[in-house]
Formats: sequence, C-alpha cells, structure tokens
Amino acid sequence: MAGRDLLLEKRRTHSAAARFAPATHTQLWKLMQDHKKQAMAGLTLAALGVVYGDIGTSPLYTLRECFVSQNLPTSPDNIFGILSLIFWSLVFVVSVKYVAFVLRADNRGEGGIMALMALARHYTTHAARWKIVVLGLFGAALFYGDAIITPAVSVLSAAEGMKVISPAMEAYVLPVAIAVLLSLFVVQRYGTASVGLLFGPIMTIWFSVLGLLGILEILKEPAVLQALNPWHAVDFLHRNGFHAFLTLGSVVLALTGAEALYADMGHFGKSPIRRAWFSLVLPGLALNYFGQGALLMQNPKAIENPFYLLAPEWALLPMIVLATLATVIASQAVISGAYSLTRQAILLGYCPRLEVRHTSEKEIGQIYMPFINWALLISVIVVILTFKTSSSLAAAYGIAVTGTMLITTVLFFVVARVNWRWPLPLALGITVFFGAIDTAFFAANIHKVADGGWLPLVMGMAIFTLMSTWKQGRELLFGRLREQALPLDSFIENLEAYPPARVQGTSVFLTSTLHGVPHALLHNLKHNKVLHERVVLMTIRTEDVPYVAEDERLEVVQMSASFWRVVARYGFKEDPNVLQVLDLCGEQGVAFELMDTSFFLSRETIVSTERPGMARWREKLFVWMSKNAMRATDFFQVPTNRVVELGAQVEL
Repeated sequence: MAGRDLLLEKRRTHSAAARFAPATHTQLWKLMQDHKKQAMAGLTLAALGVVYGDIGTSPLYTLRECFVSQNLPTSPDNIFGILSLIFWSLVFVVSVKYVAFVLRADNRGEGGIMALMALARHYTTHAARWKIVVLGLFGAALFYGDAIITPAVSVLSAAEGMKVISPAMEAYVLPVAIAVLLSLFVVQRYGTASVGLLFGPIMTIWFSVLGLLGILEILKEPAVLQALNPWHAVDFLHRNGFHAFLTLGSVVLALTGAEALYADMGHFGKSPIRRAWFSLVLPGLALNYFGQGALLMQNPKAIENPFYLLAPEWALLPMIVLATLATVIASQAVISGAYSLTRQAILLGYCPRLEVRHTSEKEIGQIYMPFINWALLISVIVVILTFKTSSSLAAAYGIAVTGTMLITTVLFFVVARVNWRWPLPLALGITVFFGAIDTAFFAANIHKVADGGWLPLVMGMAIFTLMSTWKQGRELLFGRLREQALPLDSFIENLEAYPPARVQGTSVFLTSTLHGVPHALLHNLKHNKVLHERVVLMTIRTEDVPYVAEDERLEVVQMSASFWRVVARYGFKEDPNVLQVLDLCGEQGVAFELMDTSFFLSRETIVSTERPGMARWREKLFVWMSKNAMRATDFFQVPTNRVVELGAQVEL
C-alpha cells in the first residue's frame, strides 16, 4: 500500500505542477511585458522633454508669420490653404521622411548629421569622400546657427505674450527674454540631470494644452477641418502664385526641430521617438494649428498673436509661464546638441581640443563645455539686441533649418544606395521626392537673406571655414612630420643592437603615427641620451562609429625586447582616457606601475611659411587655433605629474 500511496502522491504532485506551471510562466511573461512597457513609457516621456522642445514651440509664431510675412488677407481660402500646407508638411517631412526613413540610417544606434556623414563616407571612394565631408561639415555648421537662433526666437516669442496682456508691457519683453536666457546658460555648468526630470512632464502638459485649446476653438468653427484636404494647399499655391511660394519660407517654421528626431536617436531609440510623435506631438500640434485657423475665421484681427489669443483671458498669464518653460526646454535641447556635436567634431578631427566636463556619473551624454556655452550666450544676446522681435528673427530661422534638411536628404541617398545597396530607382525616387520638398522650402527662404537670412549663412560659413581649416591643417601638419620622421622598424632594430644608457621604469610616447619614430622619442634621446627599460608607443584613434566594443578597444604588440606598440580605439561619442588604456594593457599581461611610468609628448610650435599647402591666411588661422587648443595631456586625461613635454618646431 505504501508504494501505491507514494505513486498516487507523485501523480497528484505532477498534476498540480502541470496545472500551475502554465500560470507561473504566464505571470512571468506578463511581468516581463509590464517591465518593457514601463521602460518604453519612461523613454517616451523623456523623448517628449528633449526631442520635441523645438518643434513643439513652433505654434507660438508659425501661423502668424505665414500671413504677416506676405501681408496675406485672413480669408477662409487662405486659412484653409496655409493650414493644409502646414499639416501635410508635418506629415511628409516629419512623419514620413524623418520618422519612417531617416531614423533607419543609424550609425550603431547613433544619429545626427555628423554620424550620418561618418556612415556615408565610410563606404565611398576616396574621390567622393571629400564631397561628403564638405556637405556634412556645412550641415553641422548650420546647426550651430540653429543653436543660436532657436533660444533667441523661442524665448522672445514666449515673452511677447506680455504685450497681449497689456501693450504697456512691450518695454519689458527684451529684458525678460535676456534674463531668462542668462539664467539658462548660467545653470548649464550644473548639468541637466535634475532639471531634465521635469522636461518630460512639462512637455506632456504643453502638448496636451496645445491640443485642448485647439479642440475648443475647432468646436466653435468645425468648417476649419476642411483644410485636411490637400487640394486646399494646391489651390492656395495656384491662386497666390509667387506670394504663395514665398509663404513656404514661413510654413517651414512648423518643421524646426525635425533634425532633433534624428540627432537624439542614440539617447532614446527609434521606438520611443516614434511613439511620442504619433501619440501626442503630432496630434497636439495639428489641433493647435487648426484651432488658430478657426480663431482667425471668427476674428481675422487675431492675427496679431493667434497663439495667445486662443487662450481665455484668465489663462493668459499661466500660458505665458508655460510657454516660457517650453521655450527654455527647446533651448536646452539645442544647447546640449551643440555640446554633443562639438565633442564629436573634436574626436573626428574637425575641431581643436576644448574642455569637456561631465555633469552626470550615470549618463555619458550629459556634458558641459564652457567655451561653447559662453560663446553661445554672447551670440544669442547679440542676436536678440540686433533683431529685437521674433518676427524679425523668423526670417533668419528658415535658412538654417532648410539647409540642414536638404543636406540630410543628400547624405541619406548615399547611405541608402552605397551602404544598404537599395536599387537605384527606389533610392533615387525617395531622394527626388523629399529633395524637391526640401529644395522648395530652401528656395522660398533665399529671398530672406537681406532681411536676416544672412545670419545663419555667415555663421555657417565661418564655422565651416574653422572646421575645414583645422582638418586640413592637421593633415598638412602630419604630412610635414612624416617627412621628417625616421622609419620605425629600422630605428628600433638599431637601438636594440646598439642600446644607449638605460634607466629604470617605463616611458610612454603618445604618437599619432604607426610607422614613423615619434619626435618626442628622438628629442629625448638627443638631449638626455638615455632610454627607459621599457618603451611604449601609444596611439589613440577615433573611429567613424559612436562606440567601440570593449573587445575591439585595444591592440598590444611587442615590437622587440623592450619596445611595445599600443593602439587604443574610441568612438566619436567616447572620451579617450590614458589611465583606462593602461588598465586594459594590464589585463593583456602588460602591467604598468604608474609611479614608475613617464609620459612623453611632443608639443609642436607651428610656423606658417610660403611652402605649398594651404592659403597663407588659413595657415595663420590654423596656427592661432593650435595655440588656443586644450593641452593633449588634459584632453587624454594623462596624469600631469608624470608628463614630460618636448618642443619641436614645424614649418607648414
């Protein structure tokens, strides 16, 4: 009986396990799904706060500028036509071009025009590479213009709401805007980690209020929904001819910030950005634009400021506060973008070394660059005092935005055709379609050059000149150094055969070349006539990818009995660190005792000459940039008390 009872007990236990196992598995699966949903919701909320600040503040001025810039009457046909242009521009340019297509062009998860440029030039021929670099650099240069104009026009447009409350408050608009911007730039050094926690909720409220105000006004004038028919856009362009074409220069203001969708992909991923756009941002923007149109149909005089007049009188002050917060967030997004872009440019060799401070121990992307911060602040204040109103600045805005959009389309074609090997008809068809839209917007802004459009073009050309000069100057400098360099292999062979006096310890020579003898090594032998027991030639390279896998980070090669070659690779979103490299060497059997290690660097004094190379004025510009660049010891985080710098004069 005991055996039978035991058998029955086993069967009951197995039966119970069989009943409860599926339930347990289902619960675990649900927990995993709930966790994924929570993580996705958190990323989507964060994307709302960072990615959509710029495009989210466009309703403050876009519709007004569409009518005021060309003195168009606020007739129902014009209202329908302009609203249709705005809506379908959001659909085709943002929803289709950026969200559906451009977000696919990720460089190991990272986006942005510098990442796209690195991706496009990676697989092209040498002849085409420089053209791609020129396009990418000019697109990046235009972004800096955007980073100056966005805070100025956004905060100004928010502060101009005070004039709606009382015309007597007009005198306070500029001081309030400057005070807000001063506060914003001053707090940058503390980082955005704590303030960033509020960005998502504030922008959620902002887009919800935009949509709510729009719905309330649409209910009063539902006929405005006729503008959803794209025929009204075609009819508007046909009826108004050249004036309608020029109006496109103001319609594009609704798209400002579209590049942020792509640039911030690495921070949040594609799905959160897409979810935020379709679930809240696009509906909120569309409803608000249509609400402003409904208001103009009822009261054409509201064109003075249709955004603020959309709100009830009692809500004006809260709306001004909320709009100011939203514009500060929009400004923060482009300021942080300028830091990130500059660091990428430094590591890719297009900008001199500048100080980079990390403001968060958890988020590598949260950085602060003092020089860029104060340069932006001074530029923004000068721009505000020069243009004085958001309407005047709106003319300068379109050139930077449309120029960057057009460059992105061209580089996307290269990636689609060369990297992804799309069929030519498909890649060309998509490029021509979006290129035609971008070209129309860009051409419609050309006439604004005299009215303020010159500003981003001048800034773009200046920054492009600096970046291209630095890149070409470094290549010319390395060429001159290679001319003077001795072959490394034969040099090491001779030293091992006829060694000089040896001293205890390890010497690390930082060098950019893998084949020539470092100048610091030659000068050390020449002046000190000694060599350390172990000599390490260390080269730190930046790859055309945002991050380098740890197993690909380091290459250690023993070249002779006492000479070692160390090559460390970093991505353009990583910070090179010599101490980290030494730790990794230890893991590969080449251990370092820091107090027994000396670091040798060559500090070149560059002299401009008449030799063929660059134009003389560009050589002098390069010399000036080199003198003001951050020291390599600080940039590569070399222990300063272990560094020996040896000077060398190089003639360009």
